[in-house]
Amino acid sequence: MRRLSLWMREHPSVGDVSIMLLVLLFELAAVVLHQVSTRAPLGPWGMLAGALLVLPLALRRNFPVPVSCSVLLGLVVQLFAQDQGPSLLRPASLAVLIMVYTLVAYVGRRAATGYAGAVFVVWLLAAYLALGVTGPLLLFTVQLVLLLGFCWVLGEYFGARRAYQQAVENRLRGLEFERDQQARIAVAEERNRIARELHDVLAHSVNVMVTQADGAAYAVHNAPDTAVRALRTIGDTGREALTELRGLLQVLRNEAEGDENAHRSPQPGVEGVRELVERVRGLGLPVTSRVEGDLDRLPTGQGLGIYRIVQESLTNVLKHAGWNATATVLLREEGDRVRIEVTDNGAKGVLAPDTAPSGNGVIGMRERAAVYGGTLEAGPVAEGGWRVRAELPLLVESATTR
Repeated sequence: MRRLSLWMREHPSVGDVSIMLLVLLFELAAVVLHQVSTRAPLGPWGMLAGALLVLPLALRRNFPVPVSCSVLLGLVVQLFAQDQGPSLLRPASLAVLIMVYTLVAYVGRRAATGYAGAVFVVWLLAAYLALGVTGPLLLFTVQLVLLLGFCWVLGEYFGARRAYQQAVENRLRGLEFERDQQARIAVAEERNRIARELHDVLAHSVNVMVTQADGAAYAVHNAPDTAVRALRTIGDTGREALTELRGLLQVLRNEAEGDENAHRSPQPGVEGVRELVERVRGLGLPVTSRVEGDLDRLPTGQGLGIYRIVQESLTNVLKHAGWNATATVLLREEGDRVRIEVTDNGAKGVLAPDTAPSGNGVIGMRERAAVYGGTLEAGPVAEGGWRVRAELPLLVESATTR
């Protein structure tokens, strides 16, 4: 039933046509019974009244006001041209009541008040002409008021529910748009921070190259061996700088405008992970670390990225894993790749690290991995806890042999 309701909401014309066909079926059955009992064929006025009352219902939500006018005209034709009396039990009379509900729910109270008032006057006038001022007229009036009131209340209820659902949907769309915008802002801020950190690496490399080039120019005639060593140093440093710059340009599409007066200090690398683990232990979180392979040879920028991934992962453990959690840090050289894995044993059901701007750690770690052509996955562990796993290409060879 829920799926059917959702499908009907997406295809309202199907529901309107179904209602029209149902009322038309009842009306045709009533006409056949009337002809059998009276042996009188249905005249042109009767056919016109039925068409005006029933057929426009297929468009009641698309064109509610024109359809209500057609239904009202059909009621007038049915009551006065056919001279059949003011009965509320005819199937076509359902169309009149359906349009009261439709105008209240989809148009507004002003249009519904005018339509309901016109229907009341037409029906009451027909009843007066047929019954006169008698007891049946009073009973008919009470019945008419109750039916119109019931349809009005029904329209108010579903109209308010529809307006609430529409407001909720608009709010959800607004929140989704805001979330996407905040995620983009978080990514941009993280990229700017990465750009500032890689700027330090490139500036250091360029300074080394300039110093070595000046030394080589001075020693080229008096100490050729010293000049050769200086030129080799320049080549190695230049290749490392190009590797860092290539990773930066792959992620940062536009020039990042940083604060030129910001305080800059030497950035940690893989060797700083051990010190980081000791500091986290001092905060009361038991951490086990294991480094496999000669990762100290990594370029400075990549080492910084690995350090930041481990740092953000341990920060999330402190924030989200619970007071009795433990963590494990693994750095491993696997062929031509570097594997980073931080796992905690937090209790099941704890909140995952946020990805919104109030907690954009996962976004930042994923961006750092993307700088060097790597990947990062973060998610819960089946037995409880959270795992961050990243793989980066090993840049040692590209930084030293080209």
